[in-house]
Amino acid sequence: MRIAILSCFYPYRGGIAQFNANIFQELSKSHEVKAFNFKRQYPGLLFPGKTQFVGKDDPAVKVESTPLLDTINPLSYISTARALRQWEPDLLLMRYWMSYFAPSQGYVGRNQLKKTKVISILDNVVPHEHRFFDAPFTRYYLSSNDGFVVLSDSVGKDLLSYKPDAKFISTPHPLYNHFGNKVDREVAITELCLENGKKNILFFGLIRDYKGLDILIDAFSQLDDTYQLIIAGEPYGSFDGYQAQIDKSPNRERVRLFTRYISDKEVPLFFSASDVCVLPYRSATQSGISAISYHFDLPMITTNVGGLKEAIEAPGTGIVVDAVEPLAIKNAIEDYFGRELRESLAQNIIKEKDKLSWSGFSNKLLDFYKTL
Repeated sequence: MRIAILSCFYPYRGGIAQFNANIFQELSKSHEVKAFNFKRQYPGLLFPGKTQFVGKDDPAVKVESTPLLDTINPLSYISTARALRQWEPDLLLMRYWMSYFAPSQGYVGRNQLKKTKVISILDNVVPHEHRFFDAPFTRYYLSSNDGFVVLSDSVGKDLLSYKPDAKFISTPHPLYNHFGNKVDREVAITELCLENGKKNILFFGLIRDYKGLDILIDAFSQLDDTYQLIIAGEPYGSFDGYQAQIDKSPNRERVRLFTRYISDKEVPLFFSASDVCVLPYRSATQSGISAISYHFDLPMITTNVGGLKEAIEAPGTGIVVDAVEPLAIKNAIEDYFGRELRESLAQNIIKEKDKLSWSGFSNKLLDFYKTL
């Protein structure tokens, strides 16, 4: 079968590109797969980070792709759709995570051969940060698809609110497996210049308002001096408000900042040095960070938003708090360490990992395709 994937691939960086590379490699084992990339994903002025691209020393998965789609050039929508039709795929697979991509990818999806089934993997339907054009753009995009794969039940509910007749399957985010193995905890602590002998709390990933880092900083300020907070990720927007919180905190000397893009080769250090990963999100659907935590057998503490509860509480791989506020996070952290839960939760992660393979995800996707 011929499968085209239209999304971001190397040299673009980040979780979406990493996911796409993994699914490309898995599907390529038994099918003819071609990657169609963005020529321009975001205009530089609109991108909130420092760069959209991997660094020269970052060991990202390099997938050979054809860069065609420029999200702000409608002429490229036409040429991309034409190039895909000429390749004659049986399945066109796309990714959708924000309404900005709806006009470009929606046009391509609705201008394919009759034989080509279009399926989108939906990270989000309702974006975390709302804009006035979200609803019409999203409806336009959804109408260009034959079916959908959602990564949590909460995204499935959002999908049905926009498209009640949508055909879809729900399956969890597979585990990232390209980061390599854990390293010795003491080695990781030394490499990151952390203080030894502390209970290490990790906040990892892009720093955006909805991810609730301010909630975690306030929670950490209420803990005693046996704890250390590691903040690792690039701010999308100003970090000044968070820095002001840290400066006022009685525990400011035990906050370790790595406020930059964390390359793939550095990821094992942060997860190996940590005792728990905290996701204090105000809103969420699912999280690629939980997939990384699973890979490194690191339990999580998370708020009860979106699909995080179904991903973490049900299999017993972490603690879920109902209140999105500092005291609830602080109490959960103390409970986690006080009851010495790490080992038992890590054992549950090991059991759960067998269910979250790329091969399993791909098989579900292809079985769904056959029903369309």
